[in-house]
Amino acid sequence: MPTRDADNSPYDASVIIVSFNTCDVLRQCLESVIRESVELRVEILVVDNHSSDGSAEMVEREFPQVCLLRSEVNLGFGAANNLGLQQARGAYFILLNSDAFLQQGALRTAIKHMDATPKCGLGGGRLVGRDGSWQPSARSFHSIPGDFVVLTGLAAKFPHSRVFGDFDRTWADVNEAAFVDWVPGAFCIIRPSATGRSGLFDPAFFLYYEEVDLCRRIKLAGYTIWYWPDIVVIHIGGESSRQLKTLEFSSQSAQVVMWRMRSTLIYYRKHHGWQAYLAKWMEISLYVATILRNSLSRDPLRQQRWRRYRKLISLMNQAWKDTLGGRVSPPRPW
Repeated sequence: MPTRDADNSPYDASVIIVSFNTCDVLRQCLESVIRESVELRVEILVVDNHSSDGSAEMVEREFPQVCLLRSEVNLGFGAANNLGLQQARGAYFILLNSDAFLQQGALRTAIKHMDATPKCGLGGGRLVGRDGSWQPSARSFHSIPGDFVVLTGLAAKFPHSRVFGDFDRTWADVNEAAFVDWVPGAFCIIRPSATGRSGLFDPAFFLYYEEVDLCRRIKLAGYTIWYWPDIVVIHIGGESSRQLKTLEFSSQSAQVVMWRMRSTLIYYRKHHGWQAYLAKWMEISLYVATILRNSLSRDPLRQQRWRRYRKLISLMNQAWKDTLGGRVSPPRPW
C-alpha cells in the first residue's frame, strides 16, 4: 500500500507552477505559496513557458528561493508540468496554476489528507473565484452523452439533476469530501508513486484534457482520486472564462476553441477508439441545428449566433484534419 516516506525526501512537498505571460498574478501566486509554507519544507519550481512579459526575470529578481526552469518554446500545460515533475524531490507533488492562490492552511491540509489516505493517488480542493463563488472542482469522466448534455445547456438548466448535473457534479454537496473521477489541474496534490506507475502527463495534449487523461491512468493504476472541500484555492481563470459571453470570435478565442477540439478528439481516440468520430459529429450536429434555428431570423443577435456556429463547424473539421481524427498531436506550440 502506497504511503508517504518523508525520511527519503528533503521536502514535505514540491509546488510546481507553470507560467506563460502571467507576471502579475504569478507574483501573487508565489506570495501565497510562501505564506502557506511556514513551518513546512516546501520546494517551489516555476516552469516558464517562453514568456515575453518579464515573468521569468521577475521570479529571478524577487524570489531567489524559487527554482526557475525556462523552456525555449511554449510546451503547453502538461509537458511543462512534466519538466517540473521530473526535477521535483518532495514527498508530494502539488500542481498550482499561476492564476491560483492558496488560502489559509491549504498546503498543510492537503498534506494531512494525503498522509491519511494512502490509496489516494491525486487529490483536489475547492476552487472559488475572488468573490468566493463556486467553480467546478470535481468532475466525472467525459462521455458522448455527458458532453451532449453540457453542450446543449441541459447541464446548466438542471444542475441539481443526478443525470444532467453529472459532469460537474453540481448535484453534490460541495462541503462533502468524495471519491471522484478527476479534478481540475488548477490545483492538485499528487503522490509520486502514483505517477511512477501511471506515467506523467501525456504530451500529446497541449491544453485541455491532460489532467482528465492523467487521472484516468492513475485510477487504472489502482489509486483513487479525491475531492477535499477544506482545501480552498482562489482561481482567477474560472472567473475570466465566465465573462466570455460574446458571440463573435476573436482570433485568440478561436485558437483556444481549436485547442479544446483537438484535445477532445485525441482523448476520445486514446480512450474510446472509434467514439472520436461520434464526438466530432455530435458537436457538428448541434452546431448545424443551431444554425438552422437562427439563420432565417432578421434579429442581429440571431444572425451573429449562426455565424459563430458556422465558424465552430469549420474549426471542428480543421481539428479533425490536424489530428488525423485524434490519432496524432500537431507539432507544438499549437
